[in-house]
Amino acid sequence: MSDVKKKDYQLRSVKIMKQKMAVTAGYFYHTARLSKGGYKTVKHQQTVYVHPNSSLFEEQPRWLIYHELVFTTKEFMRQVIEIDSGWLLEVAPHYYKSKELEDSSSKKMPRKQGKTREELG
Repeated sequence: MSDVKKKDYQLRSVKIMKQKMAVTAGYFYHTARLSKGGYKTVKHQQTVYVHPNSSLFEEQPRWLIYHELVFTTKEFMRQVIEIDSGWLLEVAPHYYKSKELEDSSSKKMPRKQGKTREELG
């Protein structure tokens, strides 16, 4: 890739990021986090799903902003974009606390089974 193409690609990436941040600033209250079996809205812990017609339907990004929820067989998010959770603290520190936005995927998960009474002694 030539230097000109690299710079053009980088410029487009920055522009896209800024556009996503602008959407995040406008719809910060419509945020969902990937969880087991779908997504959960951050504030109300409501289970929601990406609409099957979405280009992100099979992608499953960790964090999404959605424009609207539509209830058919499930509660579906329509018009979704992937975001970085750090942007939420930047654009809406009055609405989100850092604890709400912690990424649980980096934390060590407990074992599925605990020790028996005999193993504990």
